[in-house]
Order: sequence, then structure tokens, then C-alpha cells
Amino acid sequence: KRAAAKKLCFGFFVPSFSLLLKEIMSADSHVIRLKPFEYIHVLNNNTNVTDVVCGPQTFTRKEHEQVVEGPKKMLMIPPRHYCVIANPVIRKEDGTLDVDADNNPRLRHGDEEIRGEQEPFPLYPGENLVGKISPLQVVAANAALRLRCIRDFTDKSGTERQAGDEWLFHGPGTYYPAVEVQVVEIIKSTIVKENSALKLRARRKMTDNHGIERQAGEEWLIRTPGAYLPEVDEEDVGTVRAHVLTDKKALHLRSKRTFKDIQGVERKAGQEWLVTISDAETHIPDVYEEVIGEVRITTLNNRQYAVILDPVGEDGNNKLGKKELVKGERSFFLRPGERLENGIQHVHVLDGEEALLLRAKETFVDASAENTPRKPGDKWMINGPCDYIPPIEVEILEKRRVIPLDENEGIYVRDLNTGKVRSVIGEAYMLKSNEELWEKELPEGVEELLQQREYSGGKPSARRQEREKTRVVTYRAPHNSAVQVYDYTSNQSRVQFGPDLVMLGPDEHFTLISLSGGKPKRQDVIKSICVLLGPDFMTDIVTVETSDHARLSLQLAYNWHFDVDKTGADEEAAVKIFSVPDFVGDACKSIASRVRGAVASTSFDDFHKQSAECIRSAVFGTDAEGNVRPHLKFAPNNLVITGIDIQSVEPIDQRTRDSLQKSVQLAIEITTKSQEATARHDAQRKEQEARGKLERQKINDESEAEEARKQLLTLQAQSAAVESTGHAAAEAKARAEAAKIEGEAAVSQAQLRCEAAKIKSQAELEQTKKRQLAEITHQSQINELELSKAQKLAEIEATKFAEIVDAIGAETIQQIARAGPEMQARLLGGLGLKGIMITDGNSPINMFNTAKGLIGEGVSTE
Repeated sequence: KRAAAKKLCFGFFVPSFSLLLKEIMSADSHVIRLKPFEYIHVLNNNTNVTDVVCGPQTFTRKEHEQVVEGPKKMLMIPPRHYCVIANPVIRKEDGTLDVDADNNPRLRHGDEEIRGEQEPFPLYPGENLVGKISPLQVVAANAALRLRCIRDFTDKSGTERQAGDEWLFHGPGTYYPAVEVQVVEIIKSTIVKENSALKLRARRKMTDNHGIERQAGEEWLIRTPGAYLPEVDEEDVGTVRAHVLTDKKALHLRSKRTFKDIQGVERKAGQEWLVTISDAETHIPDVYEEVIGEVRITTLNNRQYAVILDPVGEDGNNKLGKKELVKGERSFFLRPGERLENGIQHVHVLDGEEALLLRAKETFVDASAENTPRKPGDKWMINGPCDYIPPIEVEILEKRRVIPLDENEGIYVRDLNTGKVRSVIGEAYMLKSNEELWEKELPEGVEELLQQREYSGGKPSARRQEREKTRVVTYRAPHNSAVQVYDYTSNQSRVQFGPDLVMLGPDEHFTLISLSGGKPKRQDVIKSICVLLGPDFMTDIVTVETSDHARLSLQLAYNWHFDVDKTGADEEAAVKIFSVPDFVGDACKSIASRVRGAVASTSFDDFHKQSAECIRSAVFGTDAEGNVRPHLKFAPNNLVITGIDIQSVEPIDQRTRDSLQKSVQLAIEITTKSQEATARHDAQRKEQEARGKLERQKINDESEAEEARKQLLTLQAQSAAVESTGHAAAEAKARAEAAKIEGEAAVSQAQLRCEAAKIKSQAELEQTKKRQLAEITHQSQINELELSKAQKLAEIEATKFAEIVDAIGAETIQQIARAGPEMQARLLGGLGLKGIMITDGNSPINMFNTAKGLIGEGVSTE
């Protein structure tokens, strides 16, 4: 409510106050009192001319005059300030206003005028102040104003400026603005430091500070250290840092265009070169130089060398396709276009068992071999011990070493000239320049068996050993085995019996044995290099059918061996072993056919009762007397079957198998019952015998117990008698012993007391002696120390007194001695006394002697 009341009162008060002010002004508007430096614009309504009335004065307005503007303060421009006046008046050469026929000041409409420090002035009708009065712009040192001409004019120096021209106003100084000139920007100088340069670009065709004509877009460097102020047509691109060069670092540069570098060398476009520390410690890349990168120094020690490809010649160009050998010790930079072949290489150091295989790449004279001429493609060897650095015309094919071979080791060597391959066994061998190691390839199956070390019928080993193909192939034939080797060049074969080491020649190969295996036998189950000669056994399952059509499965085991001379004397017999590739399958098939034929003519019951005889007679046959032969020999390979074991006979037909099982179970049951009855009878018989033995033993034990009880009673009686007698004797003896012990203990105690008293008195005596001796020693040492101390103090005092006397001097001492009496005499003389004595009353004085002296002294004086 209070705020609403204030608002209502203020609303009524403001209009009334404004009306009152207007009435006062209208009443007093004819007289205007102008203060100093004030002005008004007065419009003459009759002539429509506006005049400027300046103070101090009292202006009386006429009826046809009207104050258009004012009163206002005149514009006061302080020192080092300026202002901009729009639509300024035109003044004549003498400084007066240029008016028209109606006495109106002429104006430059649309133009501006800059006025500096002057007396206060009014604004004429039509003139306007643009902005504020501003201070003049001060340009510091190492700075400039970039000015642009916005209309043609001639400056104070007489230079004609056209619109669009630009120039610089360099500091230090104060810039006085002009309406024809626009300040574009303030340019500050750039400090060019040591090891740096300022990169500039020309905006248009110009001439720089050094008098060099520059084209638009051209770039150059300012290398002089200090402050640099770019000209109006120069653009500051940036600062270029110098690259510091060291003994281990160089700078790789490329020319962007043809120019002369800072050293005055002309560089073609695209040319590359190095700047090293020998040229300069630091290098600032020129505007036409492109820095490819830094190149590190290449250092070779005395055990290294390098081959430079495309070396730079004396003319500074790369010799494409050429090479240069550089040996250590040496340090160098790879120049542009150069590169190392295989990098830094070490000198080839060969010992007595090493050699290098070399090949000439071009014609040259080998100075290391007594100036031997070499043609392209020639091969030779350098044998150690020596150090070797290959020339650029020589290529190192490989480094060879003497191959040490045991008597059971060898290598395959091929002559490159003839192509002939031979084996070297049991000697240390160095390949010649026209020889190389030859790799012998073996069939895949043989290779696998050699890696697994698998023998015939054995399990493959889990350890695999990769074969070195240049080594002579060896195979350790196990005991009681044979290995066949076939030479495809001579079409001959040889058989070696184990245990032996089989070594293959270059054209020899093992005969791979593929045998049947499994039960029943299957082909190609077992693969082996050697054939075991036996004796051994093989098992096969044969299906036969009896004459009453009962089909049976027989598991037969055959004992076999080869009937051959293992010394190898009979070569034909040895070769027969390998005449049948699968002797296991062939033998099992032959025996199975014989068994089937024999069983086919026999009934099941007869065969079940006489199976062993039937099979042995069928396999081994019978002689003229009807006896079974002891063995069966296969003539093609001398395989001998010496025995047959029938491991199992199982009917294949289910009904036959059931009936056979029932008969077997019945026979087993009968046998079991008979065995039970026999065992029961034996158990009863043994039980009766055991009972009889037990009764007899019980009677014997009872009689022995009675005898023992009798002896026990006798011994108990004897023991009681001995016990009563011994108790009394022992008690008396114990009392005597106790009395004796007590007496001896009393005597020993008295002796010990005596000894203890003696020891105690002796100890006290010794202690007293030692204490007195220690006191005497201590006192004597103290006396010696005090005597020594007194002696040293006396010596010190004497030395001190002597030094004082020496320092003071004899004459000085004499004067000091005389000074006391003389002074006393003078003092007494001055007081008029003959003598004086002063005492505190506590110390006694010999008055007789003193008075005698005084009296005597006085008498002598008179």
C-alpha cells in the first residue's frame, strides 16, 4: 500500500514540475548567458541561416531567431590528442571560413577532417564529432604501423600515394593520423637469435633492405642476429632453427631448385649433399634446401670392413653400379645415394680347419694369390689360418669347415665338374672348390623307419630323429637279423647280417620288407628294413570245417627260423631270404591250407580228441614209416617251421558251441564231485588222528604238571628257611655297617673342618699381603707422579722465567728494580717525609728493627 501511495503522488508531481519548468524557460528564453568556451547555434527564421554564437557573452534572442542547439562546451583537444570531424567546414588559405552567398559556411559533405592540438573550437552547423577525442598513437622502437592508402593524396614528404598503396611508419615516434590513411595493423619486430634465421616471403615484386630484387612469392632468410622488422611487402613465414652438427652427425640436404648455397656452391634442382662439421658447426637450411634427415657416422674398427654401393666420385655424382671397399680403422659418412652392401661386415677369421669358397664376379688379378688372373665364374678356396677381406670383384659363396668323420660316419660328395657322387667315410675331409655335399633322398617308407628306429616286428619309437641327408645313411641291424641293400647302378644286391652297421653308397637303397600281421593275418601290417632270422613264433587264426560240417576257429602258433649261414659265406642262400617279399603271409597261407585239408576229412569228435596229432601230421607230413616229420621247410626262402601250438579251438556254430560247453560242464561237475568226496574222506581221517594225538598230549601234560608242582613245594620250603636265616644275619650286619659308617663320617668331617680353617687363614693372609703390596705400589706411584709433576712445574717456571727475562731484557729489569726506590724517594720528598709505614693492624711489625732503620737512616741523612 505504501508503494502504491508513493507511485500515485509521484505521478501527480512530475507532470506539474515539468510544466512549471517549461513556463520558466519560455519566460526567460530570450536571454542566454554563455560562459567562456561555450557556444550555441542560432537559426534566423527570416533568412534560414544558422549562426554560431560563442561565449563569454549574454545573448538576447530576437523574435525571428531560434536557438537550435546549445549551449554546449567547445571541443578542447589536449596536447598529443586528436579528433575526427565529419562534414567539416571549408577554410580558405588564410584560415577564414568559406561561405556561400547566403553567408552559410561551406561544408565538405561526406568527408572527414582530423584536428589535432589547438585552441577550443565550436562545431559549425552540419559538423559532427566522430567517436571521441583520442590520444595520438605512439609507435615503440622495433615496431611499425602498417598503413594503407584509401584514396589518392600526396603526403607531407611529397610522395604521391594511390588508393591501395601500403607502407610502414617506423618507430620510435608518434603517428599523426590522416583521413586518407588507414591503420591496418601494428607490426612488431622479430628477434633473430643465434643459430636461427627468419624466413620471409615477398607479397609482391619488391626490393628488400639489401637491395636485392624479390619476386612475388619468393622466400629468403634473414640470418643476422638481432631485431628485424619486416617491410610492408614482406611476410613473416616463421623461424628456422639451426641444426647442430657434431663429429658423429651430418645433415642430408636436397635442393628444391637451382641456386647457390651459403658457401657459394651452385646446387642443381634435386641434387643431394651432406653438410658436416668440417663445413660448419651449425647449419640453417636455406629456403631452397630440404632436410632429408640426419646421417650418423659409420665407424669401422680394425676388424671390420664395408662395401659402399654407388659411391660418390670426385665430381660429386654417384657412380651407379660401382662398388668401393672401405677397411677399418676408419670413420666416414655415407653420402647421398650411397648405401652399404650387407651393412658393416666383420673380417673373416679362419682357423686351420676352415676355408672360404670364393667366386669371381668380374675379371681381375688376385693379389692375394701371387697375382693370379681370375675370370668371371671362377671358383677357388682360401684356406686358414688367416684373416680375409674379399675384394669387390669376389663373392663369398660359403664358409667351409673340415668335416670330422668317425670310422662309422661318412658324407656324400658330388664333383661339380663330372657330376659323380662318392662317399667319404672315416676321415676328416674338407670339400674342394669343385665339390659340394650331396643330399641322398630315400623312399618315404624307408625314411620314416629310419627316423623311428623301427625294427621288424617292433613297436615304433616315440623319439624321432631327423636325418641329415648329406650324411651317409646308416642302419644298425639288430642281432640275428639280415638287411638287403640293392645297388641300382650295378644291379647287384648284398645281404648283411646283424649285429652290424649297414652304410649305403650313393646309388644303394634298402630293400623294404612288408609283412603280414594281426590275427588273422592281414597284408602290409608290418614294414621293416631288416628281417629277423629267428627262432621266433607267429600266431594265426584259421577257420576249418570238419567232415560232419562243424566249423571251428583254430588259433595256431608256429615256431620258425631261417636255415641260413649267418657268416655270409653262402651269398645265394642269403639272397633267398628276401626272395619271398611276405614270408609270414605266404607261410601262414600254406599251413592254413594244409590244416583245412586235414580237418575236412576228420569228424568233430575225432578232431576234438586228436587235434594236435591231426594238425602236426597235416603240416609236417609223415615219412615212409608213418612217423610225423620234425619240421617243415619252405625251399624258396629256406624258412623252417619247427613246431605248432594249438592255443585255442572254438566252434563257430552256436549249437555246436553250446553242446561242447555242456559236455565240458558235465565233465567238470563229475570231476568236482569226485574231488569233493576224496577231500571229505581225507578230512575225517585227519580229524580222528588229531583227536587221538590231543588225548595223549593231555595225559602227558598232566603228569608233567604234577612233577612240576612237587618241585615247587620243595623249593618253597627251602626258600622260607633261607629267608628266616638271612633276615637275622642281614640285620646284624647292617647295624655294624651303620656304626662304622657313622664313625668314619665323623672323622672325615673333623678333617674337613680343619682343612677349611687352614685354607681360610691362608686366604686371609694372602689377601692381607696383596692389599698391603697394592697400597705400597699405589703410594709409590702417586709419589713418583707428584715428584714428576713438581719437577715439570719447576722446569716450566724456570723456562717461563728465563723466557720472561729474555723477553724483557737485562736493562729493562734493572730499570724496573731502580724504579721502585726512586719513586718512593721522590714521593716522600714531595710529601716532606723521611719515611712511611702503613699497616692494617693485624700483621705484627718488628718495631725495634724498623725504628732502628728509621733512626739510622735519619742520622745518616743529617
